Amino acid sequence: MPPVKTIAESIRRVGLVANPDKSRGALLVRRAARLLRGMRRTVLCDPDTASLAGPGIDAANSLEDLARKVDLLLVFGGDGTMLRIARDVAGLPVPILGINTGNLGFLTSVSPHRLAESLRKIPAGRFALEERALLEATVQRGGERSVETALNDFVLSRGLASRLIEVEVSVNDELLTRYRCDGLITCSPTGSTAYSLAAGGAIVSPEAEVLTLTPICPHTLSIRPLVLNLDSTVRVKLLSTRLLATLAGDGQQLSELSAGDTVTIRRSKRSVRLLRLEGTSFFGTLRQKFGWSGSNV
Repeated sequence: MPPVKTIAESIRRVGLVANPDKSRGALLVRRAARLLRGMRRTVLCDPDTASLAGPGIDAANSLEDLARKVDLLLVFGGDGTMLRIARDVAGLPVPILGINTGNLGFLTSVSPHRLAESLRKIPAGRFALEERALLEATVQRGGERSVETALNDFVLSRGLASRLIEVEVSVNDELLTRYRCDGLITCSPTGSTAYSLAAGGAIVSPEAEVLTLTPICPHTLSIRPLVLNLDSTVRVKLLSTRLLATLAGDGQQLSELSAGDTVTIRRSKRSVRLLRLEGTSFFGTLRQKFGWSGSNV
């Protein structure tokens, strides 16, 4: 990877993408556009954001087109917006910086009141780039096969019925165990602070090369979250014959599964690049968001 100073000098075209459902997004987009143009940067938007950015801002044909044309993507929204954008631009070299207009904001690291200060750090080279692994799930459902991608996690869970599901889990083609539970979360390091954390899983540094299996309300008390090598292949087979289960990726429902269907989860060949500004860190975010000792909040 080139030196940060070289990367900073190459950031001349900046793309803006906003969640239209976040009320603060429009004001922040317009403010960011003014600030960037004042810094003599070219500003572009995706079609949905162009109407928020004000006059004189060009729009790309699509989000993918925008990602290919710019040197940096600013994403205005919450973590859900960041997850969607990350999946859509996965594999492209453009880095992403999240501006938080949502709630918790582990991925959207820039607070609105520090927008100007944060943007000034970019041309000064006061940032680092982080490569985040994505997960890939191959779903075999009867004679049908599909492949899905997620940044945070894949969750296989029971449907509407209030009964446990039973799944058989293998790791690298070796049987691990059978779980009777409400569901099973397979998450990346990035996803450890999402659903897996709420289900009792460990918080994992995004730099760790691990994959985490977290059962949701397992029937057996000896069952605990399990940490695997990130290059492991996890195969989950639904055994329950009377219940349907659902597979979700990053909180979005992907498919319904029935007995005999399998989901094979592994590290994707694609990744996403996140831009982390100087003065921010994963551990600092933990202290701030959770009110741990040492937080300035």
